[in-house]
Amino acid sequence: MRPDSLSPLFAGIRTLGGVGPRLETAFGRLLRPLDADAGPRVIDLLFHLPVGLLDRTARPKIAEATPNELATLEVTVTRHKAPPRGRRLPYRIFCEDSTGEIELIFFRGDKSYLERLLPVGERRFISGRIDAYDGRLQMAHPDHVVGEDDLDSLPLIEPIYPLTAGISQKVLLKTLAQALAKVPDLAEWQDQAWFNSKRWSNFADSLRTAHTPQNAADVLPEAPARQRLAFDELLANQLALSLVRGRLRRIAGRAIVGDGSLRKKIVDTLPFALTSSQSQALGEIDADLREPQRMLRLLQGDVGSGKTIVALLAMASAVEAGHQAALMAPTEVLARQHLASFQSIAEAAGVRIALLTGRERGRERKRVLDALAGGDIDMLIGTHALFSDDVVFKDLAFVVIDEQHRFGVHQRLALQAKGSGSGTDVLIMTATPIPRTLVLTAYGDMDVSQLREKPAGRQPVLTRAIPTGRIGDVIGRLEKALESGAQAYWVCPLIEESEVLDISAAQDRYADLQKRFGERVGLVHGKLSSAQKDDVMAAFAAGELSILVATTVIEVGVDVRNATIMVIEHSERFGLAQLHQLRGRVGRGSDQSACILLYKAPLGETARARIEILRESDDGFLIAEEDLRLRGGGEVLGVRQSGLPTFRLASLPEHQNLLDAAHDDAQLILANDRDLTSVRGEALRVLLYLFARDEATRLLRAG
Repeated sequence: MRPDSLSPLFAGIRTLGGVGPRLETAFGRLLRPLDADAGPRVIDLLFHLPVGLLDRTARPKIAEATPNELATLEVTVTRHKAPPRGRRLPYRIFCEDSTGEIELIFFRGDKSYLERLLPVGERRFISGRIDAYDGRLQMAHPDHVVGEDDLDSLPLIEPIYPLTAGISQKVLLKTLAQALAKVPDLAEWQDQAWFNSKRWSNFADSLRTAHTPQNAADVLPEAPARQRLAFDELLANQLALSLVRGRLRRIAGRAIVGDGSLRKKIVDTLPFALTSSQSQALGEIDADLREPQRMLRLLQGDVGSGKTIVALLAMASAVEAGHQAALMAPTEVLARQHLASFQSIAEAAGVRIALLTGRERGRERKRVLDALAGGDIDMLIGTHALFSDDVVFKDLAFVVIDEQHRFGVHQRLALQAKGSGSGTDVLIMTATPIPRTLVLTAYGDMDVSQLREKPAGRQPVLTRAIPTGRIGDVIGRLEKALESGAQAYWVCPLIEESEVLDISAAQDRYADLQKRFGERVGLVHGKLSSAQKDDVMAAFAAGELSILVATTVIEVGVDVRNATIMVIEHSERFGLAQLHQLRGRVGRGSDQSACILLYKAPLGETARARIEILRESDDGFLIAEEDLRLRGGGEVLGVRQSGLPTFRLASLPEHQNLLDAAHDDAQLILANDRDLTSVRGEALRVLLYLFARDEATRLLRAG
């Protein structure tokens, strides 16, 4: 159970005064709660830190005020000028001091309210941005207007926060003040010597300081309060990973040693030789399998580097040794694609292979389950359906998990628990090259194998950047290519991370292309059922469709070798590594392929750099590093695509040194206090709850 001391922080945001259903919805958009089902909570608001600050300390006379800068002026109100009835003109209020006059502008101003706020003849302090128009100084909608008695309430230094429609700066600050008042004093969880050496404040004081910056340096990643909070979040991340990995490693394994016969048969059927990277990865996996401890290895490969063949050959080792193997994919499309890739090769080698997804029902499902339990299936490929209680293996020894970040820790544990007797060896695959600096945040101490080479015969994809104004030319070239038998993907833009708008954009482009190409155009997006996606993809793979219009649902794993053209619309909205993933959907056969990056001009500096890097390189690992450099760890790869943890307070690579320290601290903590039962251990349990690392605390309770 979460400690009672944290209950006020994990309460819904509507427990704060002034927050009703409308504001709750707006805060949900702004804060993107970690637990979307629970809605925005007080803790989500507390972890929404300012990104800049407004300095209102400048107190010039009117004649000394500088246009386009913030200033706080002491003025006397001289007259009001309301617009004539029915005219859409601003309401004007004229003020003066001993040096000159300034005009206050209010669009749609309420006369009675403004007369109370700024009564003629009274002295007021006004703060806002100074503008110059037609030789006169103006201030549109002052941020603050106070009388002399209330001058202390005017914030001379004011933090700037990211906002969204429906939430103003004033509303956010008012709500945040209530949230900060709820932060309890918590027992210190940091190592005392480290804490003292850094001269940091405690968690509660650091959070308050981060929300009340006094100068520009206070909102930078290296500010002491920010560093303290970032280290807390990184420590929670590393501790949670270490607890999960430690739990997995404590489960005894068994040595798996095949005789190489099945693997040789499979390799002999391949139309290509294994790359040196593939051979090296297999050697590392074999060495792990021979050990009596459980294997937990990450296979990280660039697009088109041949991870699936490595997985099949590794699974074959388990089958050779008389055991069963399973591969779990995050979607039915990918599971069926894996089956299509494996089936002919595996069956030619005498390996019995089957598929189990949510679509296998009734007699077909029972047939697979009976064969599995009876040992008549050597390799099972499936989706979440493999977690079901009625899925029973005779002797599961080896599990491959594809794109593991799409599964929860407990789902993965549930599949591994289906192994008989000893623990199951696990190989995790990802097609997303992750920068070295971020591997720790996602995988902790997991052993890593990398595939950096492409199979022989693959040609680099020609990459071109073209402004959207020339989209007609692109469609014309596309028409000629289709006439010669080519197939093409057309990926539609990411729109503010809104899947609904993404789909709308795809549907509009689909309708446009259908007018030109008729029924040769298909559409696939995330709201289609698995069966609908499968049907469209199958038609595209079979050549019945020439163009597949899609959202980024096609980013990972889909493999249609005849598709040689990738058009990415509004490419400036995508991350660098994500563009690389999308480009990797073509160039999978021996024919020359092309990737067209449509962009809206003019390009910003970062977008231009991103496109240039993509044109110059097809090395996914280099591209991932460049993406991190250009955008920072908080955005790298895009939250939906990367599987990396979403940090609220830490910023990578800026806090890389803190990540390294948090990693070492977590290792030391668990070496001395594996179950977190010491005084510091109890405080660290609170830390895990505070940063929603509940899965790790469940593992602690389970022993």
